[in-house]
Amino acid sequence: MSKTLRTVAIVAAIFLVIAMPIIGGYNKMVSLNQKVKVAEGNIDTQLQRRSDLIPNLVQTVKGYATQEKDIFIKIADARAKLAGAKTIPDKAQADSQLGSAVSRLLVIVENYPDLKSSQNFRDLSVALEGTENRVGISRLDYNTSVDNYNTTIKKFPNSIIAGIFGFTDKPYYKASESAKVVPKVDFTK
Repeated sequence: MSKTLRTVAIVAAIFLVIAMPIIGGYNKMVSLNQKVKVAEGNIDTQLQRRSDLIPNLVQTVKGYATQEKDIFIKIADARAKLAGAKTIPDKAQADSQLGSAVSRLLVIVENYPDLKSSQNFRDLSVALEGTENRVGISRLDYNTSVDNYNTTIKKFPNSIIAGIFGFTDKPYYKASESAKVVPKVDFTK
């Protein structure tokens, strides 16, 4: 009985030595995957906030710049694409298109001094600027979470555990090339 008990204890110890790192690695990957999902949700929240502000900004500008219909159509189209985007790359592309259209709208504003002095426009501009900052922080947080997750699933022995349990790379939130060109907007003129 003593020999059998010793054999069982050795087998149990070997099992625990093997199982504990697997369980720990799996749990870490699950936690990091959840952080990526939360960060993606935060981007969506901020993009929605911005998308909700833009119609008010457009309506304010429309009152002054009725002949600028093309830009209003582009903004509406870009908002629709962003609302329909499902994947991070699709969201990044739609976000870039919307940002570009809003930037063009803000450049148009330069031609309307009365609009720039409107309290409603100034309030909306400040709210939009704050939202843009939140969007940027959310993107950074998302990419940091993705980097932590992707690095963890690629390291040994986690790469084996990731392969067994189906953990795969997450895409980074990348700006399109057009988004890398910052338009110059100056509301002080």
